[in-house]
Amino acid sequence: MASEATNRPARPSPSWRTHDVWAIAGSAFFADLGYQAVLAGFPLFLVLSLHQPTWEYGLASALSYGGGALFSYAGGRLGDRIGHRRLALVGNAAIPLLSLSALVASPAWAIGLLTGGWWARNLRSPSRRAMLAEAVPASSERPAAFGFLHALDVGGGALAGLGVLLALLDHVAFRWIFLVTALPLAVSTLALSRARVGRKRATTGRDEAGGAGAERGRAGRGRATATAQLSDRRGRRALLVAATLYGFTFYSAGFPVLTVAQSSGHLSDGLAAFLLLQASSAATGYLLCGRLGTGLARQFTRLGLLGYLGTAAGAGLIALADGEHLGLGVLLLGVVVLGVALGVVESLEPATMSTLGVSGSSGRSFGALSAARSTGTFVGNLAMGLLYAIGADAAYGYAAAVALAAAAVVLAAVPALRRGEHTTAGAAVS
Repeated sequence: MASEATNRPARPSPSWRTHDVWAIAGSAFFADLGYQAVLAGFPLFLVLSLHQPTWEYGLASALSYGGGALFSYAGGRLGDRIGHRRLALVGNAAIPLLSLSALVASPAWAIGLLTGGWWARNLRSPSRRAMLAEAVPASSERPAAFGFLHALDVGGGALAGLGVLLALLDHVAFRWIFLVTALPLAVSTLALSRARVGRKRATTGRDEAGGAGAERGRAGRGRATATAQLSDRRGRRALLVAATLYGFTFYSAGFPVLTVAQSSGHLSDGLAAFLLLQASSAATGYLLCGRLGTGLARQFTRLGLLGYLGTAAGAGLIALADGEHLGLGVLLLGVVVLGVALGVVESLEPATMSTLGVSGSSGRSFGALSAARSTGTFVGNLAMGLLYAIGADAAYGYAAAVALAAAAVVLAAVPALRRGEHTTAGAAVS
């Protein structure tokens, strides 16, 4: 038996795990290792150290995400013109602005530095996604590749949360915690520079991401092609609407940190919640999303049920736990459910958009997706900050309701996508 196991051929590594994918995902790991430490500690620094009201943290998050919507949209279009690699490197190099936010005792300056670094992050995000789509030409492999990216991305965030937790337990000042994050952010830019994809090239009239729209254009003719393209356009609109609605419920991770910390009376419990959120999201991206299927209708179904509906369940559980005083265990369970749903959304949203992309403009597609999310998140963080003054249960109840709406929009688009897939399959056979 031992010899049979020894002689058994090793399972080949997935073809999408190329040098470029490792470079992009490695850059994501170090980026989150840096800026997520700031995001985890900033609400505690602003609300508990600088003694500012919770709504001010909501305003800070809204400014970051709201302005970030413009930077995402502009970044996607600009990347198509000058090259996604160049733009991603410029944006990534400016993220360390947020590492300086605790060097000043002025809340306005702290918020301004945090916002500037976040806008730089949004500027490069569409281009980084376009680079990954270019690095994985086969659309069927992109859910796995984006899941891998998300796993390393959020895995870095989980380590960041652990680092902040240990530093605070050792009574390290926020200024030193934030300042040291500039080091992994510099490594992130260096890793991204090792990627070879994303350079500007002549437009060929086909989808740079090799999406399903281009494949269907070759596979089908006449009415079959028109039907498939129509279903793609409907699917793209539904995805952008759902991403906006999900943005309305996509509050900053700082809110669960505050909720748990205020409920238990210990800062360490709030950071433990941040760590659980990041770890469960990373594990989901790596273990689950690469196995969710390749068809558009199937991806939309999984996104609606496991992603958006799962978000509603997690937010609803936190609202129930806070309103009924069910204890720390139930609060943390809600945080874990949120993390799992986040892992599904962050892996399947960009992978699905890459197959619905605008011909010859992958950056424009990813920019529109990032802008839709950021626009919703601008409203979401404002709403969370204002409703939090009424009660945490009211804020999370709002988030659960809007996540349900996002799930409904995505699931409503599934029948049209299935008709398009059946029509295209029939045309290919004939």
